[in-house]
Amino acid sequence: MKSMHLAAALLLSVAPAQAGSLTLMSPTVKEGVTLPLAQVLDGFGCEGENRSPALSWSGAPDGTKSYAVTLYDPDAPTGSGFWHWVLVDLPPATDHLDEGAGAASGKDLPAGARQLRDDFGVNVYGGACPPPGDGMHRYVFTVRALDVPSLPVPDDASGALAGFVLNQHTLASAKITAAYARP
Repeated sequence: MKSMHLAAALLLSVAPAQAGSLTLMSPTVKEGVTLPLAQVLDGFGCEGENRSPALSWSGAPDGTKSYAVTLYDPDAPTGSGFWHWVLVDLPPATDHLDEGAGAASGKDLPAGARQLRDDFGVNVYGGACPPPGDGMHRYVFTVRALDVPSLPVPDDASGALAGFVLNQHTLASAKITAAYARP
């Protein structure tokens, strides 16, 4: 019986950090809605504007030391999905990103923030661009509140490695899943 009480106490002591009430919002990217052309890649046969969307968040749990923002396509025909954006080391006072913050210059990112290598092989935002005729793909924008001030991975870390380490340090996360398809 003691072990059951100890297990319950441990679960309760961890629950607030895991539960969190982190919320992600965007004026342009909406849950279940097709991505606007502004967030579609300009390349690989796609003709979008390749701008990261404006995002804002609130409700981070106590102990948040930084944030990460990612864009992931779990439907990419790779066997492992496709990382379109991996932005880490956003300071804990950060509560939004302006549209276009994921540009190569990084000039609109908070000091200290890093864009890791995406699956296009570059350290910038890469918009949606599924193969033609591959059907509707989901594009998952995620903000994560992290328990470390800097993610312990190099700038050229793969999305898979970054995702693995992000999952180890996530206190709370919030998502918006949009969609996009090419005829």
